[in-house]
Amino acid sequence: MAGHREDFILMMVGGLTLDPTTKMPIVVLKDPDNKLNLPIWIGPLEAASMATELEGIKPQRPMTHDLLRNLLTELGATVEAVEVTELRENTYFAQIQLRSHDGRALQIDSRPSDAISLALRTKSPIYVAKQVLEVSSELHESQPGDQQQSVNDQNLASVSRDKWSEILERMSPEDFKYKM
Repeated sequence: MAGHREDFILMMVGGLTLDPTTKMPIVVLKDPDNKLNLPIWIGPLEAASMATELEGIKPQRPMTHDLLRNLLTELGATVEAVEVTELRENTYFAQIQLRSHDGRALQIDSRPSDAISLALRTKSPIYVAKQVLEVSSELHESQPGDQQQSVNDQNLASVSRDKWSEILERMSPEDFKYKM
């Protein structure tokens, strides 16, 4: 695990926004210097999970990602990092790098949205493979008229807490039938 970090770039959650065309939530990862950004289209439930953590809202009961964190803590495992490893056929892949209580390194396959939600809750670093950033930026450049292009900086203003509540209240069960 230690040897391949040079193929990755440390990034952080820059904010959440909505795709202006499809109204699907997007989590935007940015590098510390703000030169790179990687928009990842996610589902409404995952966006809500990130938003509660980013806004410091404490749910009354543990939500899925709180549960994951609590399970890991109880088992004595720590999240060392999460990595967005691949972009294949418009789907992002991620891995959660765990250290078990007895020191074993474990890699768990994950959707990026789950990995990022867990990273936010465990204050773990988020790494993105350079290859993913390259493929993603090629995607944007090769489709000048496409909706992807519209995810530029003025859309990246974080959606406020009230806005998220409003978005989530407006969504019907039909809106949740998105492709995982």
